[in-house]
Amino acid sequence: MSERLLVLVRHGESEWNLKNLFTGWRDIDLTEAGVEEARAAGRKLRAQGIRFDAAFTSALVRAQRSLDIVLEEMGEENIPVFKDQALNERDYGDLSGLNKDDARRKWGEQQVQLWRRSYDVAPPGGESLRDTAARVLPYYIQEILPRVMRRENILVVAHGNSLRALVMVLEKLSTKDILRRELATGVPLIFCLNTDATVASKLDLAA
Repeated sequence: MSERLLVLVRHGESEWNLKNLFTGWRDIDLTEAGVEEARAAGRKLRAQGIRFDAAFTSALVRAQRSLDIVLEEMGEENIPVFKDQALNERDYGDLSGLNKDDARRKWGEQQVQLWRRSYDVAPPGGESLRDTAARVLPYYIQEILPRVMRRENILVVAHGNSLRALVMVLEKLSTKDILRRELATGVPLIFCLNTDATVASKLDLAA
């Protein structure tokens, strides 16, 4: 694969994903299944013949460890890696650390679903998807996109909601459509960009 390549990978399953807890900015490690998901992502990317020039990740260990594993599988441990909390998961505020079923019992199914799946309604003390996009997108435009436009191959390993903010722009999704867009853990999304930063082609390596 050739020029202006941007690859997005959601981190492997974390210990709190497995326990059905709201994680957000809590710094939780991967499960063994999550480690294997990251390994599989690296193998899939290696099979595509992709070589990366640089990688970006969040300030949270589950994303950083996933990135390390992907690069190890690809034999690319020595490329530059940039870590920034701008790419952190959405902050779930008062929901962080709570079991999702317990949260539904406390606040009600409808309210919790509104916090989880609305674009601009934040949980108490936390962020909405709009808030998350407000920090992710400037970082993308200032730090990541210029490298892609210079024909560097760039890998971003981050989180469901921080990557959803990027996918919203790349796939030109509405604020309603993005709420239905699921990103599986450990599945690479490969975007080739045009000279105007729009998407020329996309490949989902879910299979």
